Amino acid sequence: TIMIRATTVLRSSSGFKKHTADISARAVSRADLSNPSLAKPTATSAPEETMMPWNGWFSSFLKDKLGNEKYEKLRKLVLYRPDDNLGMEQMPRPNTTLKISDENPDLKIKFRHPSPGSQPPVELRSADPSFGNAGEDPYDVSYYKRDTGRRYTSDPATAMNHLEKIKLQLLPEDHPKVKEALEEHEKGPGSSPGNKGMFATGKSDFDPTGLRATMSASYEAAEASLDANMPDHLPTPKWFAKQDEIVAWYEERDLPVSIGGTGYGTVPTHARVARW
Repeated sequence: TIMIRATTVLRSSSGFKKHTADISARAVSRADLSNPSLAKPTATSAPEETMMPWNGWFSSFLKDKLGNEKYEKLRKLVLYRPDDNLGMEQMPRPNTTLKISDENPDLKIKFRHPSPGSQPPVELRSADPSFGNAGEDPYDVSYYKRDTGRRYTSDPATAMNHLEKIKLQLLPEDHPKVKEALEEHEKGPGSSPGNKGMFATGKSDFDPTGLRATMSASYEAAEASLDANMPDHLPTPKWFAKQDEIVAWYEERDLPVSIGGTGYGTVPTHARVARW
């Protein structure tokens, strides 16, 4: 009852009425789109001033009577997770600011800031240079045509396929059965011919290789793609450049040297923020 009465008094105060009257943000209707001056967003960010000045009055009352030190002790004793970033609310408030980096305290993000209406249109890229190849389709998430690590182990039809070819090459070349086996080996499994671009909606030629959709993928095209993506370099671990430093650290403490460098961290939060 006390809280309801306090809220009613605050809402009827002249200060609150003046505060709400100063807010110039408004919604843009469909009829305003023909007029550029009206269609332009009036608010490019959420207001910094609270629209609920009565909110938190009880906490302010306790802090004023107890002092900051005693109030903080009481708050941490009574509240569950008192330092939660969102205040235990599921949806962040417009003025909520969150840190996204422990190393750089200046890196912060704000909920819906800038507001979606004040930002440029979404950039729908046809190529993404961050993939390592500017010509690649950023919307193509298929992995089977580049999965060279499981090329000879995951599919029973192609398991140990390279070893079978070596075995046949060691046999007499002029033997009829050896020739027949080599021909069958070169053909590959006939279980995945692909639909030749003929989908339920009709003929499609958006991808000449047929690998963009698994229904049109063929064994020959998949093998050619795997051949093109086979690794041709010798990868080294991240700790390879400082292996002497790692060994010295263990020797100084008279500890057995572990295999490789440990303590590899995770991707920082700010690196996971979407670029577009």
